[in-house]
Amino acid sequence: MEPSPDRVAILLPLGIAVSVTFCTVIIHALVMMPMIYFVHYELRLGRAGFRFWRDVAIVAGATLVALAAHLAAIAIWALVFSLSGEVSPFAAAVYHSGLNYTTLGDSDPIISPSWKLLVPLEAANGMLLFGVSTAMLFAIVQRFIETRFGGTKEPDGFHEDVKDRAKDRETTKGMRA
Repeated sequence: MEPSPDRVAILLPLGIAVSVTFCTVIIHALVMMPMIYFVHYELRLGRAGFRFWRDVAIVAGATLVALAAHLAAIAIWALVFSLSGEVSPFAAAVYHSGLNYTTLGDSDPIISPSWKLLVPLEAANGMLLFGVSTAMLFAIVQRFIETRFGGTKEPDGFHEDVKDRAKDRETTKGMRA
């Protein structure tokens, strides 16, 4: 008995989606770790957490880096749709992948039944990675707030010299006034 052409495949799209999701998580990790180390370095030197515009620049940079990681993930998913022959040309695949990744949808009419499972799996991947990016940005902002206004508990690895530099700045600011 031959499978019908409208039959929804499960194993192949699931295997591909798990592989692509793994790749996108690795991309996000590779992009976020340097940002985390950079923020830690800036905090340790006392250059972050004290000046508003410097902190805004760091958060904006982290946001752009996270956006670049999301765009790379969308491009990888688009490559999957393009290589599977579901969406072509590549620009259209990027557009539809972006719709799926951001959970807007709209790819249902153009994806064949055998590859339809990729659409919700890409949406799940996008939701998870947007959550990871949001958590990273929240952690950066929280760290800046704790550094500037003092937290209830100092995080591990927080150097006393950051506090001393903040006091020096306040003393210098008071002398100028």
